[in-house]
Amino acid sequence: MEKITRKRKLRSNRPLWSNTRHIKVVAQSRISVDKVDVLIVGAGIGGALMALSLAKRDMKILVVDRRWPVQGSTLASTAMIQHEIDVPLHQLTTMIGQDKARRAWQRSARAVEALITLIDSLGIDCGFEQKKSLYLSGNAYGARALRLEIDARQAAGISARFLKSACLREEFGLNRTAAIESDISAAANPAQLTAGLWRKAQRDGVSLIGDTEITDVRSVEGWNAAATSTGEIILAKHVVFCTGYEFLDVVAHQGHRMVSTWALATKPHHPRPDWLKNYVLWEASDPYLYFRSTKDGRVIVGGEDEESATAFADPIKLRAKSQILRAKLSALLEIPIGEPDYLWAAPFGITSDGLPLIGNVPGLENVYAVMGYGGNGITYSQIAAEIVSSEILGYRDPDSELFAFR
Repeated sequence: MEKITRKRKLRSNRPLWSNTRHIKVVAQSRISVDKVDVLIVGAGIGGALMALSLAKRDMKILVVDRRWPVQGSTLASTAMIQHEIDVPLHQLTTMIGQDKARRAWQRSARAVEALITLIDSLGIDCGFEQKKSLYLSGNAYGARALRLEIDARQAAGISARFLKSACLREEFGLNRTAAIESDISAAANPAQLTAGLWRKAQRDGVSLIGDTEITDVRSVEGWNAAATSTGEIILAKHVVFCTGYEFLDVVAHQGHRMVSTWALATKPHHPRPDWLKNYVLWEASDPYLYFRSTKDGRVIVGGEDEESATAFADPIKLRAKSQILRAKLSALLEIPIGEPDYLWAAPFGITSDGLPLIGNVPGLENVYAVMGYGGNGITYSQIAAEIVSSEILGYRDPDSELFAFR
C-alpha cells in the first residue's frame, strides 16, 4: 500500500485566518520514540481535541502530520460552531428513526456546550464568542417545513423559537417566510483555537511531529505497526486517523463523498446590521448561504457548494462564486457587500444523513477514523474525541452506534 490516506489539496487561495497571529505551533521534525500507546494522525482541530481528551491519563501519545500543525483544512473553516446538523431533525427522523435522530441532535448540542466550557476554561485567545443562530426558510425547506422542524426540536428538548415572516422582518429586517432561532452556537478564529489546544496538549505531555507522513498501518502481534515516509516504524496500541478530508482509502466509499465550497471575508468594520454581531445565519436552501461577523467587524460568508471534489481549485470559479455570494448576501441584508479582503475555497466531506463517520475502521483492530463532517467540523470533532477516547479507555460511548461506519 503506497499511501494509506488520500493526499489532496485542502484549500485554495488565502483564508482570513492564515494572516492572524499566534497560530504557529512548535513541532518536532524527527520521531524520537518507536512505541506509544496512541498514535494520532492529523494535527488540525480534530487531532487536537482527540489528543486533549486522552492526555494526562498515563499514556504515551504521539501526533504525526504530513504538514505542520494547523496548516490543513482547519485554516479553511469559517468556524461557525453550531449544534444544528445539515439534515433537519424532522427529516433525519424519517431517515434513521425518531430515537436515533433525537439522540444525534441532542449529542450535537451537548458537544457545543462542551466546547464552550473547554475554551473558556483554557482561556484561549481566539476571538471566541457565544452566539445565537437563525435558520432561514429557503428553496429546500419553506415555512411549513420549518414549522415541522420546530415541533421536532421542541419534542426532543432542544430549545428553539419559531419566527413568522412579520416577526422576522420586524426584529431582523429580513424578508423570508419563516426562521428558527436557537441559542447554542458560537464562533471563533479556528487557527488560533487549534494552536491554543495544541499548546495545552503539549504541556500535558503530548508529542507533536510535523512534515512526516504515515504511509501504512499493519497489525503485528497485538500492536499496530505504522510506517512513516521517512522510514521509521512506530508501534502503537491504538491508531486514530483525524485526517479530515484526506480520508483513509479503506473507508473511502462508506457513504461519504467530497464536495467543494467557497467563502470570503470583507474588510474590517464593514457596514452590517447591529444584531449580526450576536448571530450566525444559514438558510434552508440548496445551495445554502451562511454568514456571520467577527469581533473586528468583518462579515464572513460562505456556500455555493458543488458536488465536486476539485472545483474549489479553479481560480476562475473562485472569483465567480465570490460575486454570487456577495450578491446573495447583499440582497438578503439590503446592504451593499464590498470587495472582499479574503477569498478562499476548500473541499469537504459529507454523508447522506448529515452525520459523521466515527469509530473502528472495518478490518483493522484498534484503528479508528473520523470523517464526513459536513458543515459541522468543529462540533463533530468534539463528538469524535469523546467517542474514540472512551473506546480507547475501555468503555463504550452510548451514542457510538449513531456515528459508526455504515
